[in-house]
Amino acid sequence: MKILLLSGYHAVSHRYWSEGLMAALPEYNWHCLTLPARHFNWRIRGAPLTWLSEQAVMLNDQYDLLIVTSMVDLATLKGLVPSLARTPSLCYFHENQFEYPKSRQQHSSVDAQMVNLYSALAADRVLFNSEFNRDSFFAGVNRLLRKLPDHRPSSITPLLEHRCSVLPVPLSDTDDLSRVRLAPLWQHRPTDSDRTPVKIIWASRWEYDKGPDRLLAILEELECRGTDHQICILGEQFRHSPPEFELIKQRFGPRIVQFGFVPSKVEYLQWLASADIMLSTSIHEFQGIAVLEGIAAGCAPVLPRRLAYPELVPPGFLYDSHPADLAREVKAAADLIEKITTDKPDAPCVERFMWSALRPQYQAVIEQTAAL
Repeated sequence: MKILLLSGYHAVSHRYWSEGLMAALPEYNWHCLTLPARHFNWRIRGAPLTWLSEQAVMLNDQYDLLIVTSMVDLATLKGLVPSLARTPSLCYFHENQFEYPKSRQQHSSVDAQMVNLYSALAADRVLFNSEFNRDSFFAGVNRLLRKLPDHRPSSITPLLEHRCSVLPVPLSDTDDLSRVRLAPLWQHRPTDSDRTPVKIIWASRWEYDKGPDRLLAILEELECRGTDHQICILGEQFRHSPPEFELIKQRFGPRIVQFGFVPSKVEYLQWLASADIMLSTSIHEFQGIAVLEGIAAGCAPVLPRRLAYPELVPPGFLYDSHPADLAREVKAAADLIEKITTDKPDAPCVERFMWSALRPQYQAVIEQTAAL
C-alpha cells in the first residue's frame, strides 16, 4: 500500500507520532511531507499552497491512502489536487483549535477553527488522540455554529460522529525506553528513605499553557511545608519563555538537579527514570506524551483532574482542579505529593499506550480507510 503522510505544522509531538507510525508499520510504502512548526497562521492556511508550489510531482502521484494532521487544510488540498480528492483520506487530530486557554488566543482564531472543521468534514476517517480532544472539538464546533449570523446548520455532530474515533499517540517501544524502565523507584531507595529527598520532574514546553505559574506556586508551597525535595525541569524552551522559569531558577537553585532542555533522547529518558514523581500543572493538554513516558519510566504521576489526564491514570494520582483558584489547586497538588511520598505507590501501568498494544488498531484503521 502506498501512503502519503502530510504534517503541516511539524512540532515535536507531531514528529513523534509520524515517525513512530512509519517505523511501526514498515510494510507500507510511505511518502512523507512536513513543514516547520512556525508561522502558525500561515501554516494552517498555506500548507496546501506551499506543497503545490514545491512538491507538485509528489502530490500528483497516485496513492492508496492520504493521511494528514489536523494542521493541514484537507478540504483546500483536495480542491487543488484532483487526484488526492479521489484518494481515501484520514485526518489525525493531535489537538483542536477550539480548546485553547485565553493566553493562546492567537492560535484560536475562527479561521483556524474552520480549517479544523472543514478538514474533518473532508476526511473519510477522523482520529483523535483522546476523548477530551474529541469531545472538546464537537463542543467547540457547536459553540461556533451558535454564533454564526444565519443559514447555519443546527449541528455538525450527525455528519461527523460516525467517522470519528479515539486512537492515542503510542509510546515508543524502542530499546531506549525499555533500557531505562525500572522497577518502582521507591524500591531502589535506601532503608533511610524518609531522609532522602523526593525527586520531582516537570517536563513540558516552557509556555503559559503548561502552567508555569502553578509550578512556581507548588514549589513555594513545598518549601513552606519543609518538604525535602529535588527539582528536575525539562521541556522545550523558546526565546521568550514565561518569567516564572527564571524565578524558579533564582529561588530554588540548591534544589534543582536539572534545568532546561535535554537534546539527547537517551539522557532525557534517564532523567525520567531517576525521578520519583512526574508533576504536571498544565491548563492545556490533549494527551500528555511526556507524562506517559515518565510513568513508563517508573514515576508516580501527580496530575490535575482535568483535560485528558483522567483518561490516563487512576483517580488516586489526580489532584483537584481549580483553574480559577490558584491557592486551592496548589494545596491539592502539594497534599498529593506528600501523600505519594509517604505511601510510595507503584507507577500505574501504561502498557496500553505502547506501540506494541496499539499497532493492530492503527493497522486496522489504515486498511479499512484505504478500502473505502
